Amino acid sequence: MEKKKMIIHFSVISLIILLAALSRLIPHPPNFSPIGAMSLFGAAYYAQRRWAFIIPIASMWTSDLILNNVVYSQYFDHFVWLSPSSLCTYGAFVLIALVGFVFLRKISVTNVIGASLTASVVFFLVSNLGVWVSTEMYAKSWTGLIDCYAAGVPFFRYTLSGDLIYSGISFGVFELLKIIVPALNLQKIS
Repeated sequence: MEKKKMIIHFSVISLIILLAALSRLIPHPPNFSPIGAMSLFGAAYYAQRRWAFIIPIASMWTSDLILNNVVYSQYFDHFVWLSPSSLCTYGAFVLIALVGFVFLRKISVTNVIGASLTASVVFFLVSNLGVWVSTEMYAKSWTGLIDCYAAGVPFFRYTLSGDLIYSGISFGVFELLKIIVPALNLQKIS
């Protein structure tokens, strides 16, 4: 019976993360996405920490494949497995999951908000560094890096909003499901 509960627990968490990733396919403001929320949610609820890295990154990569090769296919002349800045984006996932391990040992509204705000800052810093490193848009100098970060500032509010809203939805839905489906009430084991 315990194994069945663990499978249900794992499956529901994974489904919520996958649905969050696929929500990127719905029209939205630039940078309004579930990226931070997916990593934080996985870090908070997976019983085995490795899944907090694997499932969010695999879900994000799946949505990236669809976005790059279907939605934005006119911008590429070939099939895109990874965009130039993907490694930085996925690196941000790893850092955000680590933030989740620290902030979300105990799930509370305050901890989720604090983790979401931190996740937004981490993603801003890492993703803009990725743009600076992987493109020719900015000079490869201190000034170019500052210009890259300055160009990203207008989009930060969307990142912040997306992380807060998607975290609220993800965590809220799961906590509600735990009340409705007792099998989801497992003690997290690291």
